[in-house]
Amino acid sequence: MRTLTDLDYAGKSVILRCDLNVPLEGNVITDDGRIKASLPTIQYLLNAGAKITILAHLGRPKNGFEAAFSLAPVAKRLSELLNEPVGLAKDLVELSATPKEIHKVRMLENIRFFSQETSKDEKERVLFATHLAEFGEIYVGDGFGAVHRKHASVYELPNLLPNVAGRLIVAEVEVLKKLTVDPVRPYAVVLGGAKVADKIGVISNLLEKVDLLAVGGGMVFTFISALGHEIGKSMVDLELINDVKAIIKRANDLNVKLLLPTDVVVAPDFSKDSPASIVSISNIPVDQIGLDIGPDSAKAYALALQGCETVFWNGPMGVFEFPAFANGTKAVAQALSEISGFCVVGGGDSAAAIRTMGFDDAQFGYISTGGGASLEYLEGKLLPGLVALES
Repeated sequence: MRTLTDLDYAGKSVILRCDLNVPLEGNVITDDGRIKASLPTIQYLLNAGAKITILAHLGRPKNGFEAAFSLAPVAKRLSELLNEPVGLAKDLVELSATPKEIHKVRMLENIRFFSQETSKDEKERVLFATHLAEFGEIYVGDGFGAVHRKHASVYELPNLLPNVAGRLIVAEVEVLKKLTVDPVRPYAVVLGGAKVADKIGVISNLLEKVDLLAVGGGMVFTFISALGHEIGKSMVDLELINDVKAIIKRANDLNVKLLLPTDVVVAPDFSKDSPASIVSISNIPVDQIGLDIGPDSAKAYALALQGCETVFWNGPMGVFEFPAFANGTKAVAQALSEISGFCVVGGGDSAAAIRTMGFDDAQFGYISTGGGASLEYLEGKLLPGLVALES
């Protein structure tokens, strides 16, 4: 994979694919971590004399322009961080009409406002990529959070221009190699989040590589159900019960320590103010929904992680956005901030959780920007965006 230092950018127009998919409340960015993670590459290119056109996505808009998914707040925040005006063009026509000399950095509106970006028709994607290629002489791929997508700006576009990987992608790949090639042991993976379906592949692939697998979040109730317990109104992937039973047996056969909660926090409804209570996993009421791992489980997870030398964490242990159901996630975060080994927080909700709870990024070994991309890499899949940069 070629890197930034392999090309000369003086006086060149560069198309930079970033991942600026930040969480928003209205027009307010609640976590600008992904914007800050893109700064080293942007600043390198500016210092090298490039004019930059940024392509980025935000969320999953369905029908063209949607104000809720506009990159306007992102352009404003990036401008503040760079102390440099960042132009935002609503479409390719406006981008064409904006002289590059006006802005050292300019941005096209959310690339997913254009249906060709995510089209399943390869010809449509190639045609769109061909139009995008007109705006640059060099392609720099730095949107790690999107490299698992076969999208026009991620896969087809780099094949049309001289291309290199930006600093963020290089850093992410180096970290993931530490997790997959001879990791320092004991090696633990902590997985949470809502659905088993999202994690079943990575669990299956990692079982033969890890010493400890800790499971939490909504997905844990499929495991609890697989053990034969009542789960009330909790989330469950019924079609994956047999797969989960096989995972439990395989972990035992491989002598992998599988950590499942012994207690959980339940409530009558999925809401911030719903009254919480703590119950054993064998006593979940039929009219209650599980929203966090319990305090005994949180302590057990933290204790088990203390001696680990390599840890990958993806997915909160509960509904951390609601204070009554945030303890499990906070306990795991606290434990991982204190271990002497190498800890990777796998992007998305996990990164948002630690920042919401007041932890500093520097307390962890590495904060990834790509939840889904990281999981697919660990699952052993080829990521289209990396394949394009390596060709």
